[in-house]
Amino acid sequence: MTAAVAGDATDHRGRPRVAVTGLGVKTPAGLTVDELWDTLLAARPAAGPITLYDASEHSVGFACEVRDFDPVPYVGPKEVRRTDRAALLAVAAATDALTDATGTNGTAGTAPDQLVPAPSPDDLGADPLRCAVVAGSGIGGIRTLEDQIVGYAEKGPSRVGPFLVPMMMPNAAAALVAIRHGFTGPNLAVATACATGANAIGEGARLVRDGMADVVVCGGTEACVSPVAMAAFARMGALSKNPDPSAASRPFDDDRDGFVMGEGAAFVVLEPYERAVARDAHIYGELLGYGMTCDAHHITAPLDDGSGAVAAIEMALADAGVAAGAIGHVNAHGTSTPHNDDAEAAAIAKVFGPGAVPVTSTKGVTGHLIGAAGAVEAVAALLAAARGLVPPTANHRHTALPVDVVAGEPRAVDVAPAVSTSFAFGGHNAALVLGPA
Repeated sequence: MTAAVAGDATDHRGRPRVAVTGLGVKTPAGLTVDELWDTLLAARPAAGPITLYDASEHSVGFACEVRDFDPVPYVGPKEVRRTDRAALLAVAAATDALTDATGTNGTAGTAPDQLVPAPSPDDLGADPLRCAVVAGSGIGGIRTLEDQIVGYAEKGPSRVGPFLVPMMMPNAAAALVAIRHGFTGPNLAVATACATGANAIGEGARLVRDGMADVVVCGGTEACVSPVAMAAFARMGALSKNPDPSAASRPFDDDRDGFVMGEGAAFVVLEPYERAVARDAHIYGELLGYGMTCDAHHITAPLDDGSGAVAAIEMALADAGVAAGAIGHVNAHGTSTPHNDDAEAAAIAKVFGPGAVPVTSTKGVTGHLIGAAGAVEAVAALLAAARGLVPPTANHRHTALPVDVVAGEPRAVDVAPAVSTSFAFGGHNAALVLGPA
């Protein structure tokens, strides 16, 4: 099988090709795509002491926070007070992605009440009913829920806020993005834990391919650097206990001992390739393939042999019409936990051959962004594929696993399609194939 030829409107299965025309991120490694890319190339870890709450009594007191994030220019001070941080990150990243896709001015005015412009369907030359949103979160508004439960326990039912339900519900991000931009077409919320961001982008591509939407803004968000969530992940043994936060996330390294919690959001804009060309949009690349499976094995542990991951990757390659040997690199899920990295390395070796393809994990820099991870990593994989430069895996020194981990310095590779993988509690597996324009 071969991918679509340049100039074709359809792919190898006769479906509309899916162009990526906008990118937007809010991450611990940067608030813009350029900042994220530069930080990844420098392999500069974003982990540091927690500032979002008092972590002095916690066994793990560090995380990868989105620092200097100001949501007020995107929604105004009133909406900030009644919107959870996860949804605020999503709205900001989605607005940035749509601003990128339309070429509109994304800078707020000088007046205090003047917001960053919200690109509309008109700016995209599209019918609002043909504009869709697919936004996911693994957990939703967990910080708001935690705070409200404390208020209830201390002062009773009258202290529960009237905005708790819309602030905690996991579909809030999808709804608020649509409200802000006037997208009245399909609107979906995805919740597949750590595979959420990848699934959201894959499902967005399906809407384009199936002819249900002309424009889809899709991605993931998460903001669970919160007291109870962090305590829960620590208690289950998932978080690194490394005394040096900057060295704690070390994907595929023999000395890894768990992941570093992160937060953030990333969104991409997808549309039919032919349409993107017709409106003279900047095309970053294409979403070529999408695969998803379930281990059906254990609520938190992956299959030791990585067979569920193998099936998802092979499904994505078949969907893309791209042979394994044509993949330039893999942006791995690479959580820095012993079990995930073992299983994923086995899966990559099975599909591509032991050490046969360069592998990187952005989580050494960003930490694990849970529902946003797959979306941030899809952005990184697409940029690397298009630029022929793979960012190194931060903190990686040595491994006995059968994978060729890019470490130390960025690695130049051929401009070629990339695979981005995401695997989650519950056994959810997702893989995306992203190709340069």
